[in-house]
Amino acid sequence: MKVYVQTDLEGVAGVINVDDYLAPSGRYYDKARRLLTEEVNAAVRGFVRGGFDAIVVADGHGQGGIDMEILDSRARLMRGWPTGWPLLLDRSYDALAFVGQHAKAGTEHAHIPHTQWWNYIDLSINGMSIGEYGQLVLCANELDIPVIFAAGDAAFCREAKGLAPWIETVAGKDGTAPGSGDELDSEAYSHSHEAAIHLHPEVVRRAIEEAAFEVARRFVADLASFGRVAVEPPYRLVARFRKHGDRPPDEVQREHPSSIIQLLNML
Repeated sequence: MKVYVQTDLEGVAGVINVDDYLAPSGRYYDKARRLLTEEVNAAVRGFVRGGFDAIVVADGHGQGGIDMEILDSRARLMRGWPTGWPLLLDRSYDALAFVGQHAKAGTEHAHIPHTQWWNYIDLSINGMSIGEYGQLVLCANELDIPVIFAAGDAAFCREAKGLAPWIETVAGKDGTAPGSGDELDSEAYSHSHEAAIHLHPEVVRRAIEEAAFEVARRFVADLASFGRVAVEPPYRLVARFRKHGDRPPDEVQREHPSSIIQLLNML
């Protein structure tokens, strides 16, 4: 069995803020990459114990988030998606999982929440507000690939279960900043939700390994318990953007009669 593991950096326990952890210019960027890679390794161990024998790790962080030298050798690393959505996810995969994921833009009490970039206020399809997690889950939905696992901050885990109640989640930190930040411009928003309470990375890794093992074992035994997100065509996308530099707030709408994948590639 084959699992696609989508990763990001902002949802990792011990990744504290934007300036120090998320870009090569940050003083703790290499530490952040190591923290993410060790969370991924924990998931790999659990998935292998539970019955998966092929694991592809997709590095979804803009400037890179995986340290390949310490990545579990049983996993393969994917970086770059030349054809856009669904990010090289295809029907050869049996399941979809997330590690290090953050909540969508505007999420109260989330840690470093955003959608694609700091300029988004909200993205919705058929009135359903989604973030980066939801975008890929709906692509997988179209391909009949179930999402089974999600690890990140607590607000993200609530978001993940809200869209797909059957999954297993692990929260490594809990954001404490109130409010959506919808009224802020991109620069102010990027630093508006950096307060959080973090679990120790070793505690989080143990939890990830055990949860990945349990969900893999359940997936092998009872595939029918992993459902499908209820969203029906035609599809209408609405993207709302905050003030970004000299660009004023804006809204974009797109429609497609039959495919969410093609709809997302219209943005």
